[in-house]
Amino acid sequence: MTKHDILLAHKQHLFPAVYHFFKEPLILDHAQDQYVWDIDGNQYLDFLGGIVTVSVGHANKEVNRRVHEQLDKLVHISPLFAHEPQAALAARLAEITPGRSANGLGALTKSFFSNSGTEANEMAILTARCYTGNTDIIALRHSYHGRSALAMGITGHAPWKLGLSQPGIVHAHNAYCYRCPFGLEYPSCEVRCAQDMEELIRTSTSGHIAGFIAEPIQGVGGYIVPPKEYFPIIEKIVRNHGGLFISDEVQTAWGRTGGKWFGIEHWGVVPDILTSAKGLGNGAPIGLTMAKPEVADGMKGLTLSTFGGNPISTTAGKAVIDYIDEYNLRVNVAEVGAYLRGKLDELAEKHTIIGEVRGMGLIQGMELVRDRRTKEPAAAETTEMLDAMRLEGVLCGKGGLYGNVLRVTPPMNISKADVDLFAERLDRAFAKLQVAA
Repeated sequence: MTKHDILLAHKQHLFPAVYHFFKEPLILDHAQDQYVWDIDGNQYLDFLGGIVTVSVGHANKEVNRRVHEQLDKLVHISPLFAHEPQAALAARLAEITPGRSANGLGALTKSFFSNSGTEANEMAILTARCYTGNTDIIALRHSYHGRSALAMGITGHAPWKLGLSQPGIVHAHNAYCYRCPFGLEYPSCEVRCAQDMEELIRTSTSGHIAGFIAEPIQGVGGYIVPPKEYFPIIEKIVRNHGGLFISDEVQTAWGRTGGKWFGIEHWGVVPDILTSAKGLGNGAPIGLTMAKPEVADGMKGLTLSTFGGNPISTTAGKAVIDYIDEYNLRVNVAEVGAYLRGKLDELAEKHTIIGEVRGMGLIQGMELVRDRRTKEPAAAETTEMLDAMRLEGVLCGKGGLYGNVLRVTPPMNISKADVDLFAERLDRAFAKLQVAA
């Protein structure tokens, strides 16, 4: 197909609900490591990574080799039969989940595989309700948990809910310190947003909850990072009311936050249920719901995901984890992530449109504002920045309730030299934005 044919087919035959960063969709043709190329042959430094999905680089040769071998052996058999790739991945996952003990296993040792983060979170909610016998679910404002009816119900982000709501779900205050809903400042606030959970449960639920679900770092919300006390306070309150703690690690798992396998480990909380997807497959579709054994065993009756745990996706998942381990990428993320943060902080000193830089490891965000005092969101300017960055040959994403946060999530095996190149191009894009203003 020609470029014209692709754009025409895209317009005429695809649902328009999927939005694009640019007025005319960018047609990508191929990719390798940290770079992608469009249909016209233009090269871009990819610091979006397929929305936090390309964890170990595009077309990773070691991961792809193992996937190619599996393609010629067994592609699909359904969950009704056992096979080695699924068993091997499940066993490896049990070794690295939070709460690892002397027996070499984590606290969460049982897995249910599906196709996406949406499915993973659906399964987590179902599991919590089955195990506790309660139905009420607490999620966070500014959260995003997927595109199904239930996932949109627990999402705390109006643009992504499509007007849908679900019974039995309430939304607590998130720890958006930059825009504190209480008008307070950390740490003198004593983490009021977390303390409010007690009253929320007593006034907006039955008082007996099935669970609380949260992203350790809110993705679509704009990479909002809670203070260290936030999740421990909430965990205690939730458990006191009979609920389970569910950590949505669709974006924050596999070393993305630096040093740890999972984001929630930075807060010292061991969840009862953990979900993930995205970076586990490095592009292969996979969803994961893990639980403590007693919680998993609380699922009575039958359920399955037809393509969940298929040989191809689970082979990719195991290969990705092995690659992260072999090349010590969790350490690389911590070191290169700190270097990236330093570069972004330098840009914030230079360009006043950057109101705040926040994140961990290689999941960093820059909130753009028109005025640092009023914090008026610079939504239009953020969109213009994406265009300016495209012209400079670099890609990243955007998010936030107000559409004013640049999201920076490159592959986890990038180098400091890649960060230098990214920072140089980003600096030039900001300069062009200011000239245009």
